[in-house]
Amino acid sequence: MATSAWLQIALTLITIFLLSIPTGRYMARIVMGRNTLFDRLFDPIDNALYLLIGRKVTSQPMTWKTYTFHMLATNLVMALLIFTVYSFQNYLPLNQLHFPGMEGFQAFNTAISFITNTNWQSYSGESTLSNFSQMGGITFPMFTSATTGFVVAMAWIRAFAVTNGGSDLGNFYRDFIRFITRVLLPVCFVISLVMISQGAVQTLDASITAHTLQGGDQTIVVGPVASQGTIELVGTNGGGFYNVNAAHPFQNPTPITNIILIVLMALLPASIIVTFGEMIGNRRQGWVVYGVMGTLMVLFLLLCVIPEQSGTPMLAHAGIETSATGDQPGGNMEGKEVRFGISGSSLFAAVTTAFTTGAVNSAHDSYTPLPGITTLGQMMLQCVFGGKGVGFLNALIYGLIAVFVAGLMVGRTPEFLGKKIETQEIILVSLALLIHPLVILSPTGWSMIAPYALSSLGNNAMHGYSEVLYAFTSGAADNGSAFAGLNANTPWFNLAIAVVIFIGRYPPIIFLMAVAGSVARKPTTPPTTSTLRTDTAMFGVFWFATILIVGALTFFPALVLGPIAEFFAMKSGLTF
Repeated sequence: MATSAWLQIALTLITIFLLSIPTGRYMARIVMGRNTLFDRLFDPIDNALYLLIGRKVTSQPMTWKTYTFHMLATNLVMALLIFTVYSFQNYLPLNQLHFPGMEGFQAFNTAISFITNTNWQSYSGESTLSNFSQMGGITFPMFTSATTGFVVAMAWIRAFAVTNGGSDLGNFYRDFIRFITRVLLPVCFVISLVMISQGAVQTLDASITAHTLQGGDQTIVVGPVASQGTIELVGTNGGGFYNVNAAHPFQNPTPITNIILIVLMALLPASIIVTFGEMIGNRRQGWVVYGVMGTLMVLFLLLCVIPEQSGTPMLAHAGIETSATGDQPGGNMEGKEVRFGISGSSLFAAVTTAFTTGAVNSAHDSYTPLPGITTLGQMMLQCVFGGKGVGFLNALIYGLIAVFVAGLMVGRTPEFLGKKIETQEIILVSLALLIHPLVILSPTGWSMIAPYALSSLGNNAMHGYSEVLYAFTSGAADNGSAFAGLNANTPWFNLAIAVVIFIGRYPPIIFLMAVAGSVARKPTTPPTTSTLRTDTAMFGVFWFATILIVGALTFFPALVLGPIAEFFAMKSGLTF
C-alpha cells in the first residue's frame, strides 16, 4: 500500500483521538449540569421542552427502576409511531412517487431496527420509502435511539460516581433532551451544511430527470439525503437513504466527505470514554479504557487493510497486478468505489463495525476472508468502542469480570472505582454478556438447517454460512450492515432478526441498570494497600486479555466455520 494511504489512515485516527478529548469533556459538563459557553443559546430550547413534558417529571431524581421504565416506555411509544408511519405512508404527505405502505413483517423489522440504533434494512430506501417516511420514520429515531444508548451509559456511570450510597441515577428526560439539543442537533446542522457544500443532495423533491449522453432520460430519486446521512454517522446509526448507503455519490460524493463521515461515526463513542474519566474524577481510568479499546481497533484495522491490499491468489493467477503502483491500486478492488480506493474503503469498513454504525461505502460481501473476521469479530465483541454508550457498557462488563477474576487470583476483594463487586453484580453482568452470543449463534444454527432460511442464501458452503452469521451478528450488535448476498426480506429473516435486535438491545440494558442500582446503594470504599488498582497499564493488559479470551472462547468456533475456513480454501485454490 502506498505511503500516502497509510498516512491518510494515521491522520484520520489521530483526528478522531484529538477531537474526542474536548468533545468528551464538553459532554461531561452537560451530563454533570455544569455551565458551558452555549447555555444562553440552549437553555430556552431545553426549558420549552421541559415545560411541554412537565416540569415535575423532568426535575425528579430517578432510581434505576424508574429510569429504565421511562426509557422503555418512551422507546415503545416511538416504535409504535414509526411502525404506523411505515405501514400507512401511502396516506401521508411527501409521497410523490406513490409508494405503498410497507408490508407488515418488514415494517415490524424496520421499526424495531431503527428504534434500537441498529438500522438494519431489508429494503431499498429509494424504492420503498417516501420522503415523509425517510424523515419521520428513519431520521427521527436516528436521533432518539442514539440518545437512548448515551443516557443509559451516563446513568450507569453516575452509579459509580455516587459516594454516599444514594440511589439517584439522574433524570431520563432531562438527560435525553440535553444530549439531543446540545450535542446531536448542533453537530448535525453544521456538518449537513458542509456535506451539501461538497455535493450531497438535500431537497424535498422526490426525483429529478437527467438527460444521458445517449440521448435518453433517467429518473434519479433524491430527497433529504445530507441531513439524514449526517445523523446516520454522528449517531452511529447506519441506515442510509439509498440502498448502497455511503457508496452513493449523492450521499458521500468525495474523498473529503468520506473522511468526514469516518470521523463522525467514531467521534462520540470515543468521546464517551473521556466523559467517563471526567465524571468519576479519574482521567487515568478513562485512558486505560481508551487504551484497551484503541489497541483492539488498531489490530482489527490492520487485519482488514493489509489482506485487502494483498489481493487474492485468483487475481495473481489471472495475471492481474496485485501490488499498488502509480497506475493502478492493486489488491482487491471488487465492490469498492474508485474514488475511495482500498484504504478509504477498508478504513470505513473497520470503523463502521468497530463503532457498530453499520454505514457502508463498499460491499462487505466482496471483501477477502480475513477482513471478514474484522467486520464480524468487532461486532461479536461489541466493545471495540462500539455504539454510543452501549459499546462502552460492554467494555465495562469485561472490566468487571476482569476485576472479579483478578481479585480471586490475588486474594483481594474485587472493587471497581471504590465499589465492591460481589456475587449479585457478577451474575447480572454475566447474564448481560451471555445474551449476545445466544441471540447470534442460536438463530444462525437454525437458519443453516431450515429450508425456508436456506432458500435466501446467495452463496453456497462457507460464504453462505458467513452471510447468515453476519446478519444475526449485525442485528445483535445494533450494527445494521450486511453481507449483501443474503435475501433477508423474507418472513423468517424479517421476524427472526427483529427478535434478535430486540433481545440483543433491551435485556442487557435492564441487567446493567440493575447493576447500576445495586452499585449506587453501596458506599465508596477508600483505597488501601490491599485495593486492586484498575487505572494502571498492567490492569489494562489484563482487561485486554480478558476480552480476547472470553471473545475467542465464545465465537472462535463460529468464525472457524466461516471466514477462517474460507481463507484456507482460498489459499489452497478451492472453489465452491
